Amino acid sequence: MIEEQGGPPTGTLYIVATPIGNLEDMTYRAVRTLGEVDLVAAEDTRHSRKLFAHFGIKKPLVSYHDHNERQRQNMLVERLQNGENIALISDAGTPCIADPGYRLIASCYDAGIRVVPIPGPSATITALSAAGVGTDRFAFEGYLPQKTKARKDLFRQLNGEQRTLVFYEAPHRLSATLSDMVEIFGSERQIVVARELTKLHEQFLRGSAAELLQRFAQDPKLKKGEFVVLIDNSATSEDATLDGDDIGMLEILLDEVSVKMAVKIAMRLTGKKKNEIYQQALRLREARELESEN
Repeated sequence: MIEEQGGPPTGTLYIVATPIGNLEDMTYRAVRTLGEVDLVAAEDTRHSRKLFAHFGIKKPLVSYHDHNERQRQNMLVERLQNGENIALISDAGTPCIADPGYRLIASCYDAGIRVVPIPGPSATITALSAAGVGTDRFAFEGYLPQKTKARKDLFRQLNGEQRTLVFYEAPHRLSATLSDMVEIFGSERQIVVARELTKLHEQFLRGSAAELLQRFAQDPKLKKGEFVVLIDNSATSEDATLDGDDIGMLEILLDEVSVKMAVKIAMRLTGKKKNEIYQQALRLREARELESEN
């Protein structure tokens, strides 16, 4: 049965996670809750009807997505205040993770309405759990910008980040994104591309940014489906960082030779890892370019 609570006779908003691919990942609690609420707010009602048909759920659906979130919010809160129980679901996975819904939840708390999470699948956590990357610290950045400049600007901001980075990306932009990663993070940065999670053709493609860029270029069939892209910074965080003398030496080298040669010489002189030196060389070069523009 749906959980009851004391206090005013308001309804409860349930945040219900649904499968990201394999329908067997639907929890008993999620099926029961969706079958007992008075209304389900769904990102795409057509998609959700297929899910409901599979599990024999017969409840009214109302659309709740990015384009009507503000209009629907007041109506849903009013119905909750009148004692109805409502479930919020997204097309796949856990609602409100790179999906609409947080405004509705905030409004419920403001109105004294109970909010109950019904946990389940999440593409972010699923990818992290099986990617073989550092997971003690990670940053989820959601969907990447569609435009190249905005995407590169974001990568520059994140360059030097020591946590594992997690992104969602569309198949038709994957090659461009990997190319940008090679440029900003370096060709040797370790990347994992998780493809079609929990589905028949699930894959975890691991390698350097340059290797994965080449692999996706050689096999266009890989660029089908849904993707979670992870940048493994665990090795970077373990490397000894460059000190002031190292950076000063690198600046002098960049005055005389190419980035590639400067990195090679600096590696021999300092004994530091290639990736750390290369990333610092790129930052120094970028700073010089900005100074020249000004």
